[in-house]
Amino acid sequence: MNRLNRQQKDKVTQFRSITGASDKQALDCLKQAGWSVEMGIEVFFSLGMQGGSVMDTRAIEQLYLKYKDPQQDMILAEGISRLCDDLGVEPTDIVLLVISFHMGANIMCEYSRDEWVSGMTRMATDSLDKLRAKLPELRAELRDPARFQEVYSFAFGWARELRAKLPELRAELRNPARFQEVYSFAFGWAREKGQKCLQIETALAMWQLLYADDRHWQYIDDWCEFLQAHHNRAISKDTWVQLFQFTRLIKPDFSNFDEAGAWPYLMDEFVDFMKKKNNMAVDS
Repeated sequence: MNRLNRQQKDKVTQFRSITGASDKQALDCLKQAGWSVEMGIEVFFSLGMQGGSVMDTRAIEQLYLKYKDPQQDMILAEGISRLCDDLGVEPTDIVLLVISFHMGANIMCEYSRDEWVSGMTRMATDSLDKLRAKLPELRAELRDPARFQEVYSFAFGWARELRAKLPELRAELRNPARFQEVYSFAFGWAREKGQKCLQIETALAMWQLLYADDRHWQYIDDWCEFLQAHHNRAISKDTWVQLFQFTRLIKPDFSNFDEAGAWPYLMDEFVDFMKKKNNMAVDS
């Protein structure tokens, strides 16, 4: 398989998905048929060969629908984050690059419907359990020099396409719904492996990045200052989500903040911090 070009490998994958044949059976039939998939299938059945399990394309489609974006016919950052959670891997795990290689993904953190279906078929995985079980094998591919070279070359084109799309991606952050998805994804992406919380330094850096240039919240610098002075410890997922809700619901002058409401104590403290800070500014 390592000596095959990408087109030949795709034909082997297509052949196997239709017939359930093994790699060796697929290669033998395709070579006899001059690499025609249709003729190869005729050879396969004329010789009375029997294959293994055939990919369930309907199950693959259902998995795609589980992770796809509600607004776009794509699996985007939020969907990939949920996929990583279900697989038990971090979004920064190198195995995600190998999966994207098999998907033939054009853009980082995005899978089209065709990429997903062809990639899952290529990996012979039509369920989450099969994909999870395949992870050690996918990681092991990087130890094969020929496959590593393919993945390495793929990564360059992947990153180049991403760079060309950066202006469009930045513009997406001005869309409230998309920003919320990216914000939610960022917590799991930045969290250290095996940890439930974000280290305070990491959380502050991510908030500064997400709320850069007062794009979504004018008090981001004050929030970071407050945390460093009064809450210098790890940030939980609840706190991460609560801040987002706070920035969306509370007016800039805090006039609609109800101290007797359901806000956590940390938010009460922050509002007090800001009121004292603003009073000091007025008095001076």
